[in-house]
Amino acid sequence: MSNSKKTAGGFSSLMASIAIVIALVIGVLIYKYIFGDPGNFVDRDPAGEPLEGNLMGIIYKGGFIVPILVAINLIIIIFSIERFITLAKAKGKGGVDKFVSKIKGFLGSKEISAAIEECDKQKGSLANVVRAGLEKYEHMANDSDMNKEQKVESLKKELEEATALELPMLSKNLVVLSTCASIATLVGLVGTVLGMIRSFAAMSQGSPDTAALATGISEALINTFLGIAGSTIAIIMYNFFSTKIDAMTYSIDEASFTVVQDFSASTK
Repeated sequence: MSNSKKTAGGFSSLMASIAIVIALVIGVLIYKYIFGDPGNFVDRDPAGEPLEGNLMGIIYKGGFIVPILVAINLIIIIFSIERFITLAKAKGKGGVDKFVSKIKGFLGSKEISAAIEECDKQKGSLANVVRAGLEKYEHMANDSDMNKEQKVESLKKELEEATALELPMLSKNLVVLSTCASIATLVGLVGTVLGMIRSFAAMSQGSPDTAALATGISEALINTFLGIAGSTIAIIMYNFFSTKIDAMTYSIDEASFTVVQDFSASTK
């Protein structure tokens, strides 16, 4: 079980790296072929001015920082979807609270086999941990070579190991969202500064270059917007998923405590 989890974790890390690279490539393509489409500009010249009111052309004028920010926003969307799917699978088929309540009921009536069957129906991280504990429960109940304290400690260890295998998969890739929340604003700030430098350079001329001034201001504002938007979304999604994981971790701890307490109470 441990080896399969490690293999899955390695594969997930590889897929995360590939997803980031793909997002960067897509960001460049969007910038070049969608925002930079000649139809967005006067005389169909991307080097010239955007058509009046053409948002795509205005964004294109944000400069080379734009594709990076587009890629960061895509990464946030990709990993938010990935976390939604992963946590939905980890939750299992039914409600977590209902599942924990059923397990308590089965333990109360000493129906361990029925509780294990319920875990098989539920599936997900919580069910995996509880199932591992219940299997150890059955084994320890028939073990005459260990005393009560040793059996309880062995059961606790089994539940802790099962939990340790499941929790990393729940929080995996959250670091990507937290990183994007930080760097989106910083990258946007770099674009803002570059835009302002271009604007002041245009103003420093004897007769200000209005076109260059407008381009510099556009660059600054577009990068600011994309950076703040990406950071805001990443922070919201990170906190949302963290709350979900905390709730699931609490349910795992509650179910594990119930299994250990029931075993301790029923074993002499």
